[in-house]
Amino acid sequence: MLAAASTTALLGAVRGNEVKYVGGTISGLPQGVEGELEASDQTLLSFRCKKGSFDIPYDTIRTIEYGQKSGRRLGVAILVNPVFLLSKKRKHFLTIGYKDTAGSQNGVVLELPKGMPKSMIMILEAKSGVRCEYESEEARKHVHG
Repeated sequence: MLAAASTTALLGAVRGNEVKYVGGTISGLPQGVEGELEASDQTLLSFRCKKGSFDIPYDTIRTIEYGQKSGRRLGVAILVNPVFLLSKKRKHFLTIGYKDTAGSQNGVVLELPKGMPKSMIMILEAKSGVRCEYESEEARKHVHG
């Protein structure tokens, strides 16, 4: 029963301003938790939820990818539960690759609500100096019209 509940939670699309941490290299933060993504700081992108948080300095971001699937080109070992890929609902995934203070490659996969990708990508590109890659032409059209 618990496995079914976990699968259902992973299949549901995020709503409103909530952002889901799908997975990545953040230790101690469980996959699938929803929280708030804050990009107003001039130096840090921040994710906060009841179960933990993380900050990514903009100047450490090396890759940004947006699409309907999670980070297929990111050269980071990101463990993501493949069950969520079976959903037929349109989802919006943002994958961010960055280097930590030790110089190690890290990454996060975030599921964004429908209205957030365009503004978040514009902010990340402006503050990090890194251009977003798009998984498909359809994904590019969703952001750029």
